Amino acid sequence: MTFAHDSLVSDDAVLDALVAAEAGLVRAWAAVGDLPPAEAESITAVWDSLALDVEAVARSAVDGGNPVIPLLSELRRALPEAQRGWLHRGATSQDILDTAIMLVSRGAVDVVLADLSRAEAALVTLAREHRDVVAAGRTLGQHAVPTTVGLRAAGWLSGVRRSTGRLRSLTFPAQLGGASGTRAAFVELGGAAATQLPARFAEALELDHVGAVWHTSRWPITELADALTQATDALGKLAGDIVTLTRTELAEFSVGVGGGSSAMPQKRNPVAAVLIRSAALRAPQLAATLHLCAALSEDERPAGAWHAEWPTLRELLRLTLGASAHAVQLIAALRVDHDAVARNLALSRGLLLSERLSIVLTPRIGQARMAALVASAAAGGDLTTLLRELPEAADLDIPGLLDPAGYTGEAGAAVDHATGDGAGEVRS
Repeated sequence: MTFAHDSLVSDDAVLDALVAAEAGLVRAWAAVGDLPPAEAESITAVWDSLALDVEAVARSAVDGGNPVIPLLSELRRALPEAQRGWLHRGATSQDILDTAIMLVSRGAVDVVLADLSRAEAALVTLAREHRDVVAAGRTLGQHAVPTTVGLRAAGWLSGVRRSTGRLRSLTFPAQLGGASGTRAAFVELGGAAATQLPARFAEALELDHVGAVWHTSRWPITELADALTQATDALGKLAGDIVTLTRTELAEFSVGVGGGSSAMPQKRNPVAAVLIRSAALRAPQLAATLHLCAALSEDERPAGAWHAEWPTLRELLRLTLGASAHAVQLIAALRVDHDAVARNLALSRGLLLSERLSIVLTPRIGQARMAALVASAAAGGDLTTLLRELPEAADLDIPGLLDPAGYTGEAGAAVDHATGDGAGEVRS
């Protein structure tokens, strides 16, 4: 994760978003006709040039339970007396903080999406280039049946692409409900025109307008948490596979130089994959905390549950930013060792094709003899020789039957489907 990524969810970023939300409210009042636009811009211009001490605001936030209260003192102090009434006009602290969190989240998700787009493009290339490279498929840690390197990459691509779609569909709503969600103060201050204030507020900040107040209906937070976790899930799956496939005894993939050890100079640890897995292991519990907060959002303003959201969501955003950035680096560095893939494929001396042999031979020789054949091969017997000794197999193309490339099913079509290289449809 770069420092630039980290800055997107920093204390400074949140403070900037809080100021932006207050400025958006001033512009919204101007948009409904209660404040001359020129005066609105003069107010917000003062705040644009204001140097705020984020640590001082954070310390003072303890007294009121949120950072909006001390921030208002600083913003109010910077304005002439005649303009101070437009600051925070009709709003409550939760309006501003929720809106600021959405601003921060939207900016972070935009960066995550850009990184995931780069990761997708790299995975498309990887899948295409290795479409027909046959490899040992593994289930429960053991050789299963043949697969392809391309299909494995297409699987990673599918997960990343699905999470990207989820992130793109998110709603980032502004929040403007007033003290207990009735918007009574806005109506009292602005009359009938104030009914347009929430929409104008969202418009000023380029956030979504959903109409309903979500002070204690926390779906914008939980949907965001779920989408972020889906992204780290997908990247965690990829990273977990890379950690396995770069093991010294497998070595089907490598991740280039770097990743050394302080004590073992020969090591080339898959550090980016390790960091992605670390994020993926932590993200679900953060999302669970946010769901718990949503479930315990009592009355018209949560006591504690709302406060617990802020650091939890920021940490989840930070982890997803880091995972997506490391994924770009990891995929770009991936190299496939075709010799290692072939060597591992041959380790079981043809037993990788036991399923195929069972399908073809069991109707001819029966289940008991089929089991005995596999047992003989597992004990060290040569499958080719064993098959040639079967009278019932005399008409079979034994070399073809034992060719792993002939038993990859729809792997090629699935890669084409995932990469857009063909109209081949894959049966479920």
